[in-house]
Amino acid sequence: MDDLFSGPSVREQALSRADVKRLLASSSPSHLIDCDLGEADLTGLDLSRWTFERCNMRRADFTGAKLDGTAWRSCRVAFAQFIGADLSYASFVASDFNNCALRRSTLAAATFERCKLTGADLSEAKAFDVRFEETLLIHAKLPGYSFRKQTLKKIDFGQADLRKCDFRATIFEECSLRDAVMTGSRFDGADLRSADLGGLRLVDASLFRGATISRAQAGQLLSELGLNVR
Repeated sequence: MDDLFSGPSVREQALSRADVKRLLASSSPSHLIDCDLGEADLTGLDLSRWTFERCNMRRADFTGAKLDGTAWRSCRVAFAQFIGADLSYASFVASDFNNCALRRSTLAAATFERCKLTGADLSEAKAFDVRFEETLLIHAKLPGYSFRKQTLKKIDFGQADLRKCDFRATIFEECSLRDAVMTGSRFDGADLRSADLGGLRLVDASLFRGATISRAQAGQLLSELGLNVR
C-alpha cells in the first residue's frame, strides 16, 4: 500500500465536485493528502485507484461512484454515503467510517484494518471475500455476510445485525459478539474460544451447535441462560 501513497499529490485543499472533475481531466489517479471534501457531491464519479490520506470526507456523497482499487488511510468519513458504489479491492486503514451508508455497494476483496464502522449500514452489499481486522462494527448492519473459514482478529460485532451470516469454520481471535443479533447464522466448525459471547439468548444457543467454545464460556453461557452451574 505504501507505494500507492508515494506519487504526485494534492495537499491541504478544500475540494468541490468541480475541483475533483478538473483533477479527473488529468486522466491519472490522484493522491489527496489532508484535503477537505466534507459534504462534497461526488455521486457517480469515476475515482478508481485514487488514494486518500488524512482527508476529511464527513457527509460526502459517493453514491454510485466508481472507487475500485482506492486506498484510504487515516481519513474521516463519518456519515458519508456509498450507496451502490463500487469499492472492489479498496483498502481502508485507520479510518473513521462511523454511520456510513454502504448499502448495495460492491465490496469484493475490500479490506478494513483498524477502522471504525460503528453504526455503518453494509446491508445488501456484494461483499465476496471482504476482510476486517481490528475493526469496530458495533451496531453495524451486515446481514447475510460470509466470513467462512476466515480468521477474524479483534473485531467488535457488539449489538451488530449478523442475521444469516456464515461463520462456518471461522476462527475468532479476541472478538466480541456481545448482544449481536444472529438469527439464522451458522457457526458449524467455528472456534469461538477467544470470543465474548455475552448476552446470548436461549433462542440463539442452538446456533453454536458444532462450534468449539471453552469450559469457562460454557459456564458463562449456561449462567446467562438462567441455569445453575455447580
